[in-house]
Amino acid sequence: MKSLKIEEISALIKEQIKGYNETIKTTNVGTVIRVGDGIALVYGLDQAMNGELLEFPNGLFGMVLNLEKDYVGAILFGGSHLVKEGDTVKATGRILEVPVGEAMLGRVVDALGNPIDGKGVIKTSTYRPVEKKASGVMARQSVKVPLQTGIKVIDALVPIGRGQRELIIGDRGIGKTSIAVDTILNQKDENVICIYVAIGQKESTIANVIETLKENDALKYSIVVAATASSPAPLLYIAPYAGVTIAEEFMYAGRDVLIIYDDLTKHATSYRELSLLLKRPPGREAFPGDVFYLHSRLLERAAKLSNELGAGSITALPIIETQAGDISAYIPTNVISITDGQIFLQSDLFYSGIRPAVSAGLSVSRVGGNAQVKAVKKVSGTLRLDLASYRELEAFTQFGSDLDASTKAKLERGKRTVEILKQDLHKSVAPYELTMLVYALTHGYLDNIEINKLAEYEAKLYQELKVNSLGLEIVKHLKTEKTLPDTNILDEFLIEFAKNF
Repeated sequence: MKSLKIEEISALIKEQIKGYNETIKTTNVGTVIRVGDGIALVYGLDQAMNGELLEFPNGLFGMVLNLEKDYVGAILFGGSHLVKEGDTVKATGRILEVPVGEAMLGRVVDALGNPIDGKGVIKTSTYRPVEKKASGVMARQSVKVPLQTGIKVIDALVPIGRGQRELIIGDRGIGKTSIAVDTILNQKDENVICIYVAIGQKESTIANVIETLKENDALKYSIVVAATASSPAPLLYIAPYAGVTIAEEFMYAGRDVLIIYDDLTKHATSYRELSLLLKRPPGREAFPGDVFYLHSRLLERAAKLSNELGAGSITALPIIETQAGDISAYIPTNVISITDGQIFLQSDLFYSGIRPAVSAGLSVSRVGGNAQVKAVKKVSGTLRLDLASYRELEAFTQFGSDLDASTKAKLERGKRTVEILKQDLHKSVAPYELTMLVYALTHGYLDNIEINKLAEYEAKLYQELKVNSLGLEIVKHLKTEKTLPDTNILDEFLIEFAKNF
């Protein structure tokens, strides 16, 4: 009896051994040796990769940013108070990813792609790593499709193409964000997805932008990635990369995307803070040596893909804040050298009532006419020179009153040019309207109109184009052919309009 029991037990053990298929899991585990100010130093993670996601206690995640001989330096995506010295840290073996796809449209998310708009979870199963190599030269094609901003001075003087990187630069509070938001609003019927990345902005500012998008029915084709001023530095650092990752999903699906980084000055500052805390050697203005790479690897991801890859595009409008208009400072010069041109806003123009306060002399588009509507390009060819010569004459004539007729005529034309390029917030102008307005200006139809009546002239001109039979014919040609109609027809229309005005 006793031996039978032993045999039964033996058979049971053998059966269990036979059915044992448990695999051994190894986890790379480390210990926190120092924590504070959004960073943690972790000992023992010998196999950690740069950019790898780390799991801290209390559901907090971090990312490896420094690989040292004895420890790794990690940034924390949350409050440092949740971690203490001696805590166990697990390496996940994964690179940081964010959710992407159609479900993101109309949503407000944080820098990690988590919804913060109170509309519930984002139902998507697609994720992309935030760090990715930019498309190579052979994967791209030249930028030649215009991206209309609806802002007269930009579409006429510094045109932007789909796939371009155009910097918006200027001092604080002179309309940089307004230009970006107006560009988003103008994409309503253009089949362009818009992503607004707020980096270190006040929550009230971000709320205003979201409200403007809602009021103008633009949130449905937009995504807002918000890392507010109260967010820790690691979230400010990762936000623009998360934004461009969301954009890439649409680009590789053959869609056109506009992404705005507001602003990269605060992004560079957050990176400097993290680098100094991680004991990286400081360079000029205490920025680390790789601060150029910080923005180049971000902005190089904007592209116009080749037809073989679906011809999608990402157009980037980074914003940089200057101090007293100094565009020769470290970060402004870095970003200017990465981008394909800049829209420079001047404080003195802004405070003298010229809004948008775009400087025609310092603003440039290195893609330029290649991505401009042909009709607009044709009529606005001399506009920049007219403005530049007006500014020069204006400065010169302050010292003398005896002017010849030719100089007076140039001054009057310049005044009208400046006045006609003024524009109210959220009032976009279509390419056909801009073409007619600039044609009227450059061909002398506004020379006899009083300056204080130019705004009225402009409004009535746009109205007349929609009701007059000849106007409708011109509009149809401009919309379908994109080229300038016969100038005799334009002259006939404008002469008739001038009589009635």
